[in-house]
Amino acid sequence: MLRVLLLGVLAPAGLGLSAPPGPQPRGSQCVEHDCFALFPGPATFPAASQACEQLGGHLMTVRSSVAADVISLLLSGDSGDSPRLWIGLQLQHGCDDPEQLGPLRGFQWVTGDNRTSYSRWARLHVDRAPLCGPLCVAVSEAGALASGEPAWEEQQCDAEADGFFCEFHFAASCRPLLVDSGAVAAAGVAITYSTPFRALGADFQALPVGSSAAVEPFGVELECVAPRGEAEARWGREAPGAWECSVENGGCEHTCNRSAGTSHCLCPADAALQADGRSCAAAPEEQSCYELCEHFCIPSPDVPGSYSCMCETGYQLAADQHRCEDVDDCIQVPSPCPQLCVNTQGAFTCHCYPGYDMVDGECVEPVDPCFGSNCEYQCQSVGQNDYRCICAEGFVPSPQAPHRCQMFCNQTTCPADCDPNNPDSCQCPDGYILDDGYICTDIDECENGDCPDACRNLPGTYECICGPDSPFAGQVATDCDPKMNGDNDSDSYSDSGSGEPPVSPTPSTTSIPSPVGPLHSGVLIGISIASLSLVVALLALLCHLRKKQGTTRAEPEYKCGSPAKEVVLQQVRTERTPQKL
Repeated sequence: MLRVLLLGVLAPAGLGLSAPPGPQPRGSQCVEHDCFALFPGPATFPAASQACEQLGGHLMTVRSSVAADVISLLLSGDSGDSPRLWIGLQLQHGCDDPEQLGPLRGFQWVTGDNRTSYSRWARLHVDRAPLCGPLCVAVSEAGALASGEPAWEEQQCDAEADGFFCEFHFAASCRPLLVDSGAVAAAGVAITYSTPFRALGADFQALPVGSSAAVEPFGVELECVAPRGEAEARWGREAPGAWECSVENGGCEHTCNRSAGTSHCLCPADAALQADGRSCAAAPEEQSCYELCEHFCIPSPDVPGSYSCMCETGYQLAADQHRCEDVDDCIQVPSPCPQLCVNTQGAFTCHCYPGYDMVDGECVEPVDPCFGSNCEYQCQSVGQNDYRCICAEGFVPSPQAPHRCQMFCNQTTCPADCDPNNPDSCQCPDGYILDDGYICTDIDECENGDCPDACRNLPGTYECICGPDSPFAGQVATDCDPKMNGDNDSDSYSDSGSGEPPVSPTPSTTSIPSPVGPLHSGVLIGISIASLSLVVALLALLCHLRKKQGTTRAEPEYKCGSPAKEVVLQQVRTERTPQKL
C-alpha cells in the first residue's frame, strides 16, 4: 500500500532564512520516490510547465486517487478563495467527441500518454458538444462535485491560473536526521533542510536524494546521498571522519567516541576502519611478503618478519616499495639503440631509419646484392637480396655457368668477336663462319646436303623434316637416319645453333676435330684449283710415260686431249665445325 509522506514546509521568511532564487513552493509532499509541490503565483500553462522542467520535473499527473489526495492535502492550508492551479493535462489542436475518448476525453498528460485510473471533471458536457483544442486543465475546489475533492476544469492555455503543481521523481529518499534528545535540550540544536526543488524548512518526514541539512550550533552540513550499489539513501559528506556524535551517531557505522572535543569512529576488534573514517570492514588476513610484493620478495635474515621487494629487469620499485613500475629505457643517455628506440613494458625495441637494416644490433645501409658476385661481364640487382648476371650485346649467359657469357646470334650475319689487341683474331658462334674478316655469316647447312629430305636453314643451325622412309617420318630433327651416323645419333639431335639462346646443360659436340681457326671461302677456292692442277699434271705425266715405251698403235687407246674435258670438278662439302669462343 502506498504510503503518503507529508513534508511540512515552512515559509523561509518565517525561519529567517534567505530564500533561493526562483519560484518557491508553498507546500510539498512525497509518495515513495515521487514528490509533489504547490507553487503559488499567476502563470499561464506554458510558463508553469517551463518552471517545473527547470527544477527537474514536470506538471503534476493525477493518475490515481492517491495523487488526488495529495492535492487535497496541499490545498488544505489555503484559507482564501479556491484557487485554480494547473496540472499536466492538455488537449492538442483539433476537435473530438469527448464521449468516445475514454476517461480523459481526448486529453493527454504532459508526459505524452493518457494512462490513468482516475478522473474528476467538473462539467460532464451533457449536450455532447465536441471539445476543440488547444485546452489545458486546472484543478479547483470551487467546481468540486463532492466536498474535499477538487475538480478538473478546461481552461484556455494562455489564461493565467493562480499557481501550479509540479511533480518530481527521485531514486531514493532519506529520513530526517536523528539527534540525541539530550543534545537538543542542552545545546538547542536546530536543523534546516533544503530540497532540490527549493522547498526549505525544518519539519520534514522524508527528504529526496540531493537534499541538504544544516545542523546548528555544530556547524555540520550533510547531504542525502545514495551510495553506488546500495538501494537506500543515507546522510553523509565528502570530508572523511566523524562529525558530532549526537547527530546520526557521527555517521559512524559502529561506535562514535567523543574525546577531547573531537569525534572519532571505532570499529570492532575483527574489523578495520576504512578510508572514509566512518565505515568498518573485516580486517584482511595477514599476507606473506610474496603476496605483497609484485615481483620478488627478499626476507631479511636478521630481522624476523622484515622483508624487501625487488623488481625484474626493466622495472623499478614504486613509491609504496611493493609495486613495480616500468623504467623508460629510451630516455637513458646514451640511448641503448643506434637510431630509434621504442619503450615497452619491462624492455625496449630498437628500430632503424628508413633505408637502413638492423644487422647484429646495428643499423647499416643495405648491402648491394652484387657485392662479391662473380659475373663475367656485369651484375644487375634484383630486389634487395638477389642479383643476375647480364652480358654485352651479342652474348648471353651460359646455361651451365650463368656467371659466364657466350656468343649468341639470331640473324644471318653478326659482328665477330675480335680481340682489340689483335684485330686479326676473331671468333664466331657455332654455325657461323668468319667472312670478310669481321663478319660472322651463317653457314647454310642445307646446301651441304646434310638432310636427305626437306631441309630448313636457321640462324646458326638447321632442321631436317624427315620423309616417309625415315624412322622419324614427319618429325623435325637434324638427322633423319640415325643408323648412318651410329653413335653420333645423339649428337645430331642435340645440335643447336646460335639462333636460339642455349638451353641445354650440355654443349653440342661433333666427331670432327676442331680446326685451328675458321675456314675462309677463298681458302676453299684455292684448294679446289690446286686439286684440279694436280689432276692435270698427273694426266700429262701418264701420257708422257706411255710415249716413252715406244708402243706403236694405229689408234691410241686413250685420248690425251684437254685435261679440262676429262676432269670433273667435284663439290667440296664443308662440315659444320664448332668454334671455340
